[in-house]
Amino acid sequence: MLLGLRTAIYPVKDLEAAKEWYSTVIGHAPYFDQPFYVGFDVGGFELGLVPDGTPGTSGPQPLWGVANAAGALARLIALGAEVLDALQEVGEGIRVAAVLDPFGNRLGIIENPHFAHEQLEMERPDGLA
Repeated sequence: MLLGLRTAIYPVKDLEAAKEWYSTVIGHAPYFDQPFYVGFDVGGFELGLVPDGTPGTSGPQPLWGVANAAGALARLIALGAEVLDALQEVGEGIRVAAVLDPFGNRLGIIENPHFAHEQLEMERPDGLA
């Protein structure tokens, strides 16, 4: 039934400012940019921004993969994010942290040396993704 993460959507009050900030964080402009939705391709997954939503830190908490959690956390802080969950090792070399983005949303990161992107099931055998 569930095939894996495809999109994580973040509500923001200021879509233009959020688009600019996330473009800097991700390292490129969005591939989809409309007044009602902005979508970024992040390693084959989507980070979406929707305007006029209610930002928050509760609810689903996706973790975005990073190569170096300490470096990524430092960069997010330098870009204006605030630490929500300090960097911690959770076992077997996996490190996680979370920040509060400038728009009031929780942005989680994970460094997982065991994650094998090439093993993701990108399409169902029946062709329905």
